[in-house]
Formats: sequence, structure tokens, C-alpha cells
Amino acid sequence: MPENCRALLLSMNPVHAMLIITPLRGYERSLKMHHHPHEYTENVIHRLSRAIGHLESVKTMVQDGRDCSEILIQIAAVKSAVNNIGKVILKDHINHCVVEAVETGDHKTLEDLNTAIDRFMK
Repeated sequence: MPENCRALLLSMNPVHAMLIITPLRGYERSLKMHHHPHEYTENVIHRLSRAIGHLESVKTMVQDGRDCSEILIQIAAVKSAVNNIGKVILKDHINHCVVEAVETGDHKTLEDLNTAIDRFMK
């Protein structure tokens, strides 16, 4: 697969598995890997797993024809959980990546932080 592409597996079902290879968009090409540990990685993964499970249960509620107000309350809970995950990631980013960027004079990381905050706050 070309270096500037990504593969997307559309189904885990081996009979209907479909792999799509698409070119990376500009921001995906510039993604950086971290070379230092983050304090809350396991916590974030755990929270994400819980939010995914909660969202799956909301999907089941919709499929079962549950009351709309109950579904909306659960969607609000999922949104809150996801926002809280974002806050944990942001704090961890500031405490590690941004501190390191300031120490090394990496202005790009600080610009990226501003962009990330703008997108997160929408």
C-alpha cells in the first residue's frame, strides 16, 4: 500500500469484509506519533471503552423503539462522557507535549494545540 494512503476495513465479517484504500488528507499526513509516555493513557482507553459500550446500548434502545426522551437523556450522558475524555486528553497533552514543546522551542506544537482546542470546543 502506498505510504500516503490508509486502509479502512468496513466489516469484521469474513464473508462480507471489504477493505478500502484511500489517500490521506493533509492533516492525516502530518499526524505525529508521541515518543514519550502519557500519564492517563490507560484511563483514557478505559473511558473510551465505557463510552463505546454506552453508545452501543443507546443504539439498542433506538432499535427496540424505546421512548425518545429516554434516548435523548442517554445521548446527553454519552456526549458528557466523551467531553470528559477530551478534557483528560487535553490536560495530559498540556502537561507533557506542550511542556516539552516550550522547553524545546517547538512553536508548531503550540499552534497545533490552539487548533485542537478550537476544534474541541465546537
